[in-house]
Amino acid sequence: MKKEITPEAARLRMADLCARSEQCEADIRQKLYRLGLKPSDVQEVVDYLIRERFIDNARFAKAFARDKCRFSAWGRNKIRLALAAKRISSSDVTDALYAIEEADYLDALRRTVAAKARGLELTGPDARENRLRLFRHILSRGFESELASKAIRQLISDK
Repeated sequence: MKKEITPEAARLRMADLCARSEQCEADIRQKLYRLGLKPSDVQEVVDYLIRERFIDNARFAKAFARDKCRFSAWGRNKIRLALAAKRISSSDVTDALYAIEEADYLDALRRTVAAKARGLELTGPDARENRLRLFRHILSRGFESELASKAIRQLISDK
């Protein structure tokens, strides 16, 4: 049987976690419920963390969007869906997407295209099917279809 954790101990543990890395309210709530806290205790701990600015969903959304673009090469559509799944408000999501540097975004798109295109022949008999495969891959990474088309045309013209 799991040892009961007090609300005070949970508050300290979550404050320590939030001090080390950005966390959103939904993730902290989930962790607190997994620790076995009652809903009233969970609300109390979350209120404390928000009041003391350990949790800030807007700050989390901006950091999440920036990191997913830079390190995971995600596009805006995929980032928007991931933030919505974490119950971040639409205004915070919009602000976070605008906070992504355009140069970082285009670099992520270029890296995605280059990585997938290495194994594909984009001219020749199978070119159409391979271009469609590349296009679908770019869309699955969350990039807009206009940018995907433009990136593929640019890649073909560069070869």
